[in-house]
Amino acid sequence: MALPVVIGISGASGVIYGIETLKALCRMGMETHLILSHAGKTNIEIETNYSVQQVRKMATIVYEPEDMTAAVASGSFLTRGMLVAPCTIKTLSAIANSYNSNLLVRAADVTLKEKRPLVLMVRETPLHKGHLDLMSRAADLGAIILPPVPAFYHQPENIEDLIRQSVGKAFDLLKIEHNLFRRWGA
Repeated sequence: MALPVVIGISGASGVIYGIETLKALCRMGMETHLILSHAGKTNIEIETNYSVQQVRKMATIVYEPEDMTAAVASGSFLTRGMLVAPCTIKTLSAIANSYNSNLLVRAADVTLKEKRPLVLMVRETPLHKGHLDLMSRAADLGAIILPPVPAFYHQPENIEDLIRQSVGKAFDLLKIEHNLFRRWGA
């Protein structure tokens, strides 16, 4: 039986990355556990044509960010890993400093302590040294920093192709087979 994937959607611009992740995993029949921050909910309404309710329905299980008793708050709950898409600098800072003030950060901390893949789609630009230091610190703890930087070797025809390529890179890191983009040399 495939282990579930934990998805965090924080309040950075780019919530579509988390939504496309949920859509793809749903199509694959994979179990997903979603933690949606309050700012993430606001950005869904601002940036997309999806309602928060539609996004919640894409996940197998949805947790409120204050629910520190959720299954994903414990290392004994087995998962494939976690993707935070998008990841705000505030969330990155909390993860890098083990500041477990909400469930999204606690689940990320658990993922790190259990040596499972934690992929952070940090969504900020430009970056100052403090941001870079936080990314370095998170990487030192075991997180994988994956800013959603578009690639063009697969000859994207639309924005969705660019989004799917970034989501596919995250899936590669989580060892999830997919066909979200055409690979180099394929």
